[in-house]
Amino acid sequence: MRSDLRRLSAVSLVTALTLGAAVGPAFAEDAPAPSPLGIGRALTIDAQRGTFRVTAWTDAPQATVTSVSAKVRQGDTVLAEIPALTENASSRGTFALPEEATLKLTEDGGTIPSLGKYAIDVTATDSLGNTVTRTDAGTLDFTLKPRLNEFAIGDPSWTDRNLHPKGALVGVQPGSGDEVPLSGRTVSYERTGEDTPFGSAVTGETGAFTGEPVPVATRYTSAEATFTENSTEVHGTATYYAYTSGSEKWSTVTATADKARAEHGETVTISGRVTDPSANGAPLADVPLSARLGGGLSKTVRTDAEGRFSVQLVAAPGRDSYGTWSGWHVQSTDPFVTFYTSGPLALPADSRTSVIGYKLGTDARLTVYGDLRSPYESWTSTSSSQTVVLEQSPDGQTGWKQAGSTSFYNGNDGRTAFTLGVWNKGGWFRLRHVANDYFGQSVSKPFYVVRTDTRVQSLKASPDPVAKGAAVTVTASLQHYGSGAWRGLAYQPVSVWFKPWGANGTWKQVATGRSSGTGAVSVKTTATADGWYQVRYYGDSTHFQTFSGQDWVDVR
Repeated sequence: MRSDLRRLSAVSLVTALTLGAAVGPAFAEDAPAPSPLGIGRALTIDAQRGTFRVTAWTDAPQATVTSVSAKVRQGDTVLAEIPALTENASSRGTFALPEEATLKLTEDGGTIPSLGKYAIDVTATDSLGNTVTRTDAGTLDFTLKPRLNEFAIGDPSWTDRNLHPKGALVGVQPGSGDEVPLSGRTVSYERTGEDTPFGSAVTGETGAFTGEPVPVATRYTSAEATFTENSTEVHGTATYYAYTSGSEKWSTVTATADKARAEHGETVTISGRVTDPSANGAPLADVPLSARLGGGLSKTVRTDAEGRFSVQLVAAPGRDSYGTWSGWHVQSTDPFVTFYTSGPLALPADSRTSVIGYKLGTDARLTVYGDLRSPYESWTSTSSSQTVVLEQSPDGQTGWKQAGSTSFYNGNDGRTAFTLGVWNKGGWFRLRHVANDYFGQSVSKPFYVVRTDTRVQSLKASPDPVAKGAAVTVTASLQHYGSGAWRGLAYQPVSVWFKPWGANGTWKQVATGRSSGTGAVSVKTTATADGWYQVRYYGDSTHFQTFSGQDWVDVR
């Protein structure tokens, strides 16, 4: 009995183990394994809100998604069943409604009863038979898409300087694509690039709207109209850009200047008239315009009741943005009126005339070294001649009179050195550049240069007559002028010159000497032929040179 019990126990143990092994898989089947299939969010296609797209995939090896279907419902009520979505050939794994399955309102032959938002359920199956359904995979936005079919702001002009906003607002119906006027809506508009609307208008029964006129200060502008709504019927934002074409009024201006040339600081008056050629030359009153000289600052004035204007400008030489030096210019500053004219006016560049050095020779030849340049322009080369005058004054302040002049062409570097020479005994001098169309007048600082005047008096060559080979004594008195009187010039070198009689006779130095303490001169030489004798003094650092007269000696 015990052995039977032992055998029974062994059998029972094996049976129990076998049953236990069988029970294990039964518990596993009660909790199914996750599906390898996945479904993304279902999204309404905004371009056609009667359609949507969704992504689906499978992670099962060697498997592909073979079908995707969908249901559109409102609560528990299914409004549309789509048995098969079409996979996008260029974007694998993305599925959408076929065009022929586009959802529509019942009034357009579809199954959707009204505008609104509806739930989307999506089911996907792969090639291994795996299937999964995603409830509430997305929402179908089956609402009107707002659209601004037109928006214009008009063209501001000389007579009407306003924008006139107008346009039309519609809603695009899902499915059919029909346009439905959106009435009673507010459309706002703002200038492009600004965040603050400058106006708004409410649409009428046809969706059209017209805003109040908006003043503008320029003929070129742009604006953006905007409408936004998020309701059960309309959802989205619509924008539309509008531009003005820049309409302008072409007018005629005639003007003249009261000068042909104006140096720095001089006043020029420009006068003229503005008329309307489209109105038989009628005057344009109260039109703003600017006038300028060369590259100088402009001045703004307005025309009077007869279209006339007059403006005074101070000349200031210099290039404008186009490199222009000269001329006067008149143009409109009103954005809605266009006119321009210009005329000739020389605006000489500033010049500076400087004395670099000077020298008064013993022969009374005054040589002045000068420099002419433009102090504010680095490049002022011209093809015209420039003239500088040397002027002399008795006191260095008044009574300036011309003593000499020179002309030259200025250099490419804007600076020209020149030399001017005249015969003169000295005094107060200055250089003056004579104004022309290229450079204005300029005057150097005055300078003083002088030498002491000299003379040789009482020339006598003796004896006369004299034997050939005998000694001839030449006497004279060397003098200089100072303190209002002539006085002897002491201890100065002198020379005696002789010119023989005859057509071929020339002056030759025959002796030298020195004046005495009283300025007396006595020099001996040898008589060689009939002729003339002369005493010469060639000056020093402070004295002019001087030559005596001539004295004849007869040689026998």
